[in-house]
Amino acid sequence: MSSQEKTKVVLLACGSFNPITNMHLRMFELARDHLEDTGRKKLLKAKTPQFEKTNKKKGLIEASHRLEMARLATLNSDWITVDDWESQQLEWVETAKVVRHHAELISSENNNDDVDTVKCGKRRKLEQNTIICQSSSYINTKEDPPRLNLLCGADVLESFGVPNLWKPEDIEEIVGRYGVACITRCGSDPEKFINQSDVLYKHRKNIHMVREWVTNEISATHVRRALRRGQSVRYLLPDPVVRYIQEHSLYSVESEQKNDNAILAPFQRYTSAN
Repeated sequence: MSSQEKTKVVLLACGSFNPITNMHLRMFELARDHLEDTGRKKLLKAKTPQFEKTNKKKGLIEASHRLEMARLATLNSDWITVDDWESQQLEWVETAKVVRHHAELISSENNNDDVDTVKCGKRRKLEQNTIICQSSSYINTKEDPPRLNLLCGADVLESFGVPNLWKPEDIEEIVGRYGVACITRCGSDPEKFINQSDVLYKHRKNIHMVREWVTNEISATHVRRALRRGQSVRYLLPDPVVRYIQEHSLYSVESEQKNDNAILAPFQRYTSAN
């Protein structure tokens, strides 16, 4: 199957990235290998948005710091970029709205006559100061726009089944209209989540299960705990991120106490009307 016959895909990862870890970056590589190995999909690019500044999570530092660390972490990547649109919003934005915004942006880019002049390795400025690199061999303004997939872990997929956590219409939109690339780990059973959910089962063909066989339990929570205790986090985070944290004295005891009394916000701020 030629590259122009393949479905073009853009991966979108949403999260606090507090801070961004090597595991966050590893998810992109795993998903790309899986989707391209099917022979039916070709990855164009990936984005990491959702640097919200009003979501009251314990230990959540300023969006400007998290945004800069993500930019440093992806500086050497030729296909992963960071988007600051959400950090510019005055209020917390639901994931479905973030996905919808980027899907519309991708569609508008695809209809832009200037897009077909972009060469791989050259960069250009887009709206919201996003910098994106695309390969001209996959761009054709007369073709359908690339398909957007939400990149997430199995825990997010499982959360779709938690009552009053997500709006039902948001789950339908994310999974049904766009699609999900889900990174699984040993011990998780995402197929069970899909089978137990009518909406996930209905759109199961839009859910791409990506198995992570190399156990990796890096979590931002564990990283912040180590930093708070003055322990090394090298090789858990990209070196530029480690240096940035040290230079700005981030993730101290004081920062971890921030929003300490707040109820951790769910993925969606949604409460049933019943």
